[in-house]
Amino acid sequence: MSQKKGLGSSLFEAGDENPAPTDRSSREVVPAAVMKRAHREKLQLCDALERIADALPSVDRLKCLGAANAIIPLLRNIHQYEEAVIFPAYEDAVVGSNANLASTRRLRAEHVEDECFAGEVTEILLAIGHGETVENPEAIGFMLRGLFENLRRHIAFEREHVLPMIGIVDRD
Repeated sequence: MSQKKGLGSSLFEAGDENPAPTDRSSREVVPAAVMKRAHREKLQLCDALERIADALPSVDRLKCLGAANAIIPLLRNIHQYEEAVIFPAYEDAVVGSNANLASTRRLRAEHVEDECFAGEVTEILLAIGHGETVENPEAIGFMLRGLFENLRRHIAFEREHVLPMIGIVDRD
């Protein structure tokens, strides 16, 4: 039986900054497992942010703190892995085909945008978690939804276009 992990128990926490395997046979197998877990963890984060947005103006301050502490390290480490392992594999796979390499440039730009947006969301969630009043729940909800919808859209693109090109099926 699988046990659902919370936001604080991630493959991509600070101690695992380079989960990339070193030998060739491992490199061929591990990216599929790593990407499935990365997408699962990002989607769990999205679900947590959505629950917070749906509950506004009422909030569980501990959930706000937990999400705030998870967002940036999770995204940063997953993005580093994708940019070091997945995107180069995708670029190698599409060389010689009519595929446009602009996709990985756009995905990299989305990583930067998502991390900047995550920083703003983190500040708000930390403030709420530490007792600040939710003055404008509509604006905060809109902001949270903006982040988790961007993350879900990014995951969908990777699942539909990038991962199949490098032999990874991720349909969770």
